Amino acid sequence: MTSFQFKTAEHIIMGRYEAENTTEHLRSVLGPVRFALIVSQPSIQRSGFLDRLSGELQRVGIRCRVITEIQPEPTESQLTELHKLIAGDTFDVMIGIGGGSVLDAVKLLAVMATNKASIRDMLGTGLVAKPGIPTLLIPTTSGTGSEVTPNAIVTLPDEELKLAVVSPYLVPQLVILDPILTLSLPPAITAATGMDAYTHALESYISNKANPISDMFALEAIRLISGSLEEVYHNGGVIEARERMLLGSMYGGMALSSSGTAAVHALAYPLGGKYHISHGVANSMLLAHVMEYNFDAISDRLSNVAVAMQLPEAGTARAGEAVINRITTWTRNLQIPQNLGTYGVEEKDIESLAVAASKVTRLLNNNPKPLGLEDIQHIYRKLLV
Repeated sequence: MTSFQFKTAEHIIMGRYEAENTTEHLRSVLGPVRFALIVSQPSIQRSGFLDRLSGELQRVGIRCRVITEIQPEPTESQLTELHKLIAGDTFDVMIGIGGGSVLDAVKLLAVMATNKASIRDMLGTGLVAKPGIPTLLIPTTSGTGSEVTPNAIVTLPDEELKLAVVSPYLVPQLVILDPILTLSLPPAITAATGMDAYTHALESYISNKANPISDMFALEAIRLISGSLEEVYHNGGVIEARERMLLGSMYGGMALSSSGTAAVHALAYPLGGKYHISHGVANSMLLAHVMEYNFDAISDRLSNVAVAMQLPEAGTARAGEAVINRITTWTRNLQIPQNLGTYGVEEKDIESLAVAASKVTRLLNNNPKPLGLEDIQHIYRKLLV
């Protein structure tokens, strides 16, 4: 067994309507709080939750500032401008309420407030010098698992790529998982984020850095998500299925925190950076094709995945193939695009995409099979139909 490390959020609270008790949880975990920054997105603002939360904070004497301008998959410049906007305030806590983009933004804003470094200075692993302002994260999608990871993704438009800041200082002090906040997710976002969560779990399980802790969380995430994904897509009001998805997403985040994702994510980043394909959709498009490429190196592991997914073929020689077939079926049933041409990708773009993906060595090194430029191009071409 090779050595490994595991770190996750300090306090995790899960339950229906627990987000309504945010003030109580905040004070019990962090103690006295005088000034809080709330970062969210317009859809959460329209739900009325932010007004209720800010009103409750003020009722108990906690000043708060609310920002809802976080854009999907924010860029380095957008985050830098937000940092400048709030630089004059001294916050005791930063609260992120939303999808992965919001949660990543809060994690970065928190360390930017205490480190005299730009985002670009912190890109990579272990380049954040000291802890940030304490954070409380409340996810409203079941996808990224960002609430429990040491990672934050940044879009770099000038390089047409997404890169990560990875540091234990990004791990939040408090997480609240409330499935009620996920009930209103539209089907398309439910599908993309759900497939993203499944991708985290599967890639963590076949990663070169997979270990007993990541395996445990990955397989349980796969079990929970596999049994619930299509149900929440077709009937988003089933709270029990939403709970399983939210828990599975968190477990996927815990798995990748320890073992990391691999080639699917590496190839997805240029698609998001240059063509603005959402992260969950990009992962979904690539997942089956990358697993096919990896198949001879991961067939034994896929047999265990088939058991976790409770596939009829589990325990047979066709188990690994059945996992890939189920992924393909999901992308069809969940109406996830499978043609890069839909987003403007052409044959002439394949070479530059492959070069960009090849630079994401942090993730490619985790893949159980090496990928050369021609291998990456071949995978992209499978999505030009």
